[in-house]
Amino acid sequence: MIKTIVPLILVLFSLQSTAQDPREIIQKSLDLLNGQSNQGEMEMTLVRPKYTRSISMKSWSLGNEYFLIYITAPARDKGQVFLKRQNDMWNWMPNISRMIKIPPSMMAQNWMGSDFTNDDLVKMNSLVDDYQHTLAGEEEVEGFQCYKIELIPKPQAAVVWGKLTIWVAKDEYYQLKAEYYDEDFELVNRMEASEVKQFDDRKLPAKLVMTPINKSGQQTIMDYRTMDFNVGLNESFFSQQNMKRIK
Repeated sequence: MIKTIVPLILVLFSLQSTAQDPREIIQKSLDLLNGQSNQGEMEMTLVRPKYTRSISMKSWSLGNEYFLIYITAPARDKGQVFLKRQNDMWNWMPNISRMIKIPPSMMAQNWMGSDFTNDDLVKMNSLVDDYQHTLAGEEEVEGFQCYKIELIPKPQAAVVWGKLTIWVAKDEYYQLKAEYYDEDFELVNRMEASEVKQFDDRKLPAKLVMTPINKSGQQTIMDYRTMDFNVGLNESFFSQQNMKRIK
């Protein structure tokens, strides 16, 4: 009897020791996406029932805390800059020489008229710190076996979403799908990632599609053109002064 129990205990211990912590999975997915630092170029396409509009941009980031976007096209938006420093966000508008700090009351508003919110940009780091994480199962997405992770805000967390569900590839740590829920746990947006490509020293999904659930014929497509990782950036790069100089 003892000889039977001992191997069983060893098997259970082995399974526990290799079990993935859902918080760690989310952190690894962000580390893959961001690296220590990165810079890239991307195009965002707004699809609406009566029109389609594209916005081109350059981006720079340092970890999960610092992020800067420079709009390169169209002409009417060119030169606008968005800066994230930790949980704060600013917008430089060169046409009127005005620096705007985006207040908490505007974090749920759509960014540049897209289906991404200001909060989606600024709160990337809070996916780890501001939520409780639960491993809700495993499912296949885009041909990858994924962890399905539910994120519920901690009681005092200042976040927009009432719940998030994120699907992360088990071996690659790609974030391949995410669902965004309001405070009543009603599904609002769905994000789907695809077209995995080589970017510098890693592979990542090159296409993100954000779709509002209750707005027929509407979505926002983000296409990543280039991404370079672990580039020479420091915190001083992400300043209001640099927002006015960057090109």
